[in-house]
Amino acid sequence: MEDIIFGRGPVAEALKSDRGIEKLLIKSGAYTSSLVPIIDMAKKKRIIVQQTDTAKLDKLAEGGNHQGVVALVSEYEYATVEDIVKNAESKGKSPYIVICDGITDPHNLGAIIRTANCVGADGVIIPKRGSAGVNAVVMKTSAGAAEYTPVAKVTNIAAAITELQKRGLWITAADMDGQSMYDIDFKGAIGIVVGSEGSGISRLVREKCDFIASVPMRGDINSLNASVAAAVLMYEALRQRM
Repeated sequence: MEDIIFGRGPVAEALKSDRGIEKLLIKSGAYTSSLVPIIDMAKKKRIIVQQTDTAKLDKLAEGGNHQGVVALVSEYEYATVEDIVKNAESKGKSPYIVICDGITDPHNLGAIIRTANCVGADGVIIPKRGSAGVNAVVMKTSAGAAEYTPVAKVTNIAAAITELQKRGLWITAADMDGQSMYDIDFKGAIGIVVGSEGSGISRLVREKCDFIASVPMRGDINSLNASVAAAVLMYEALRQRM
């Protein structure tokens, strides 16, 4: 089953990561533009490069900013939670995992995966239902980070948290009613849980967590966008772990 990736950055990262790319569709006449390095990379890998009109690229990208390039790729291959934990342990490090409890906006999910990659997190976990999956928009928003940071899809987030705790991870949920994030120890094996854009962390997931962390607020409103809240917590964890 084929999927698509669009945009110069995401397509370039897919080519670098050896993602299974079937064909590259390029805007007609773009061989003299900044797409040349991408085209050259594709040709070196013996990937078909085909010129097409803007209308077809617009249709494939469903109105997204494709920047003149769309890649037809094999379906995204999700990791397992076990893969993520074992990969971290094989590097001699304490696992650092980001858990998304019902992030439905692919732009938010893409932003979270991008930040997870930037802070060196070992992977991201999402639920099979009630969540955005890794699609073209997520790839675009993550700037290609989803090619490098593994994403696991699980049936039940609460059950996944229990398994991670058995593996020695301490799980912290982001919620405005918790203790200050500056008072929580993020230096060991950790999981950071971010709730959905509308309702936040589900009750069952919250009860499973070891800590509840709040981001200090000093303005007139008391909430952050889900991906921004995740980024603030992820960087506090990175600060402590450096």
